[in-house]
Amino acid sequence: MIRLERDVSISVETLALFVRFWLTTNPPLPEPARAAAQAQAGERYDAFIAALGRRLAKGPALRQEISEDVSGDAKQL
Repeated sequence: MIRLERDVSISVETLALFVRFWLTTNPPLPEPARAAAQAQAGERYDAFIAALGRRLAKGPALRQEISEDVSGDAKQL
């Protein structure tokens, strides 16, 4: 349970750091473009949630695939 709590904490901190970095490095849009960008962002968010739902239902976890890719690359060296 302690390890699971640690892993979740690392994941949350990683996501929070990425969001903070992204928000601070991307300047706000000018007012005329803002409405169109918000509409497009809503569509992209809906697509992201749908893809996440499919991914969670299907499996395997992305972290498992990355681990397999990394170990496969190491074997090739």
